[in-house]
Amino acid sequence: MTATTILQPGQIEAGAAAIPELRLPPPDLFTTRARRLRQLAEGHALGDYLRFIASLVEAQQTALMNLPATQPADATLLARCLTYRMPPFAPAGWRRDPVWIGVARELAAALGSAANATAREALARVRDGSDAWLDSQADQVLSWDREGLDVACAPVIGAALQVYWTHLAASLTPEQVARPEHPNLCPVCGSHPVASVVRVGGSESGLRYLQCALCSSEWHVVRTQCSNCANGKDIAYYNVEGDAGIVRAEACPECETYLKVVYMEKDPHAEAMADDLASLALDVLMGEQGLSRSGINLLMVHGDPADN
Repeated sequence: MTATTILQPGQIEAGAAAIPELRLPPPDLFTTRARRLRQLAEGHALGDYLRFIASLVEAQQTALMNLPATQPADATLLARCLTYRMPPFAPAGWRRDPVWIGVARELAAALGSAANATAREALARVRDGSDAWLDSQADQVLSWDREGLDVACAPVIGAALQVYWTHLAASLTPEQVARPEHPNLCPVCGSHPVASVVRVGGSESGLRYLQCALCSSEWHVVRTQCSNCANGKDIAYYNVEGDAGIVRAEACPECETYLKVVYMEKDPHAEAMADDLASLALDVLMGEQGLSRSGINLLMVHGDPADN
């Protein structure tokens, strides 16, 4: 493991008024993610796992494209959230459309033949589970509560929730969403990020965005400060010795947390959620440093988001 300590907060990106503050999920989000997962699986110690998740993500894209019409957000709600800087689709205040349950069963059915015996049993529980049980499991996934959570089923349930919330996020325009009151939480749905991405190309080049673990919206945060508590002193960056430096862990001594940063300048095909899953060795190493992960990944239940 190597570390680089940032001695100064760094320069704030010039032209702040022109910065695209919010990037809503594109229509081919899951296709792009699955492609990256399959690329990362080649020669990887977790190759079989990454390919299985790629199949799940491909099924997410199909489900998103075939998702039935859902109730649109109320204009009054959107206006109120904009005024008071609240996320319009926060799970705690948003009534889930039952359509998500059909997505969960669709994903489980799509993966049945691609899984081993243990996974097939979990997929069957999702496919055959009652609506009430699935809703209960969804509540626990969304609150990151493991008590009573069927951990083996959680990635499929999380994937179905991602499809539904991505659909909701894509129905908005950036102008309908305020800058978040808590910059470490998604302005669209209030969820934790999975990782941050330093982008390349156009007006976003060199800018850092946090990517939401639930709806995949991305929101701009300045670099060289903790994305969890906004501390700008003695931030350190870690990566696994000898790797390409595409993924580094940004560690904060103030709140004792870390969040991964994915650098597209190192690989323009890098993708936050995919590269997070492929860099689990870095999570192990950060745990050995006594640091907690401030983000979550709904496709793998590991680590609790840091207290805020």
